[in-house]
Parts: sequence; C-alpha cells; structure tokens
Amino acid sequence: MSPVLEVSGLESFYGASQALFGVDLAIGPGEMVTLLGRNGMGKTTTVKSIVGLLRPRHGTVRFRGKSIAGCAADRIGRAGIGLVPEGRQIFPNLTVRENLTAWAANRSDAADPWTLAKVFAFFPRLEQRQGHLGNQLSGGEQQMLAIGRVLMTNPHLLILDEATEGLAPLVRREIWRCLIALKAAGLSLLLIDKNVRKLVEIADRHYIIERGRIQWQGSSSALAGQEDLWHRYLGV
Repeated sequence: MSPVLEVSGLESFYGASQALFGVDLAIGPGEMVTLLGRNGMGKTTTVKSIVGLLRPRHGTVRFRGKSIAGCAADRIGRAGIGLVPEGRQIFPNLTVRENLTAWAANRSDAADPWTLAKVFAFFPRLEQRQGHLGNQLSGGEQQMLAIGRVLMTNPHLLILDEATEGLAPLVRREIWRCLIALKAAGLSLLLIDKNVRKLVEIADRHYIIERGRIQWQGSSSALAGQEDLWHRYLGV
C-alpha cells in the first residue's frame, strides 16, 4: 500500500545555515509514526518543511501520491494535512465553539466526518467550556482544543508537535487515549513527543533525528530493545 506521506532527501535551510541533511521518512495509511530527538535536532524544522512553513531547498515531499514540496501552507492544509503546532496556537479571543467551527471542512471527503458534536463527544471538557475564550482554558484544555480544531478539518494525516509537553499526568493520559482512538479509526499520525516509553507502547514505527539527519529508524519492538539509543540520542 502506498504511503500517505513520503519524504525523501529533504534539505532545508535558515538563511545560509543548513538545518536538514537528506531526511527520509514515510507514513503508511493508519500508521502512528514518531519523530524523536533532543531539542534543536531538526524535528520541528522537518514538520515545517512538510507543511509548507519552510520551503525545502532540496528533496521531495509526496502526500497521497502528489508532490507538495514548496507548496504554500494553506494549499497543503487543504490537501488534508492537519498540524497541531508546538505551543498550540489557538485563537485566544475566540470561544471554544468558534475555534472549532471557524475553519471546519471535510477535506478527506469522509463519509462520517468530524463535526462539532463528535468533537464534543470525544472531548467532553470542551463541550463544558464551549462558551469560554481560548485564553481562559488550562493548558490541557487548550491542547484538546488544538486537536479538536484540526479534527474539524477532517484531515488524512494529523501531525502533533510536542503532543503532551507541559501537561499534567492525568491530562497527558487523556491525550494518549484520544490518539490511540484516532489511530484505531484509521487516521495516520506523525507525533513528536519526549515520552519515549509511552510512544513505544502506542506507535508503530519511529525515526530518530540528530543534527538534521535521521540516525535510526525502526519498529516499536526494535526501539524497546535498544535502550542504549534512548540514552545516546534522546537523553532518556
């Protein structure tokens, strides 16, 4: 089966400074894949290069069989890639309901698309807080809102940059539960997070990046059996 996302030989720069050096990765239909590494090693730069926030200098990015490298971010979003960025970036002066409905669309032409009612059923706390402004929410509620907002676009691929960073343990468990449910429903996911032990439990495959290069890739079982990699590349 063809990959939903296929990245090959990706090279990106900030001005004259090269940040990515031939990055390769792929995500299959319904797969949960992680991109792991210490801070500053190229994880967010890879995501930005995929979703059009940073134009790659070299390499290819193919999404559902079509080249998207160098395309504008709005076009890539309309094609069906949904990003929950680091820091969430919800709209602080819109209510929960307004954040969810402002850009709702069925970009994947799903037969049973995500709707406001489905998101509220998925995240009951958001229904309780639907009249509150974004800046009145806790960090965990903001992350739920950021995920719900992307689900309302009905993407083919969901990317989460720092999925549970800064969240309380109970909220973190709720986010993991939701991501497992999304994978079970057939959504493809690319996750960045520091909780390697949990990611090994729930994800299918992993890529480790260091200084802009993929240093290791493999299955959860392979990563679980090589904890020396955790110490060498992830500082765990």
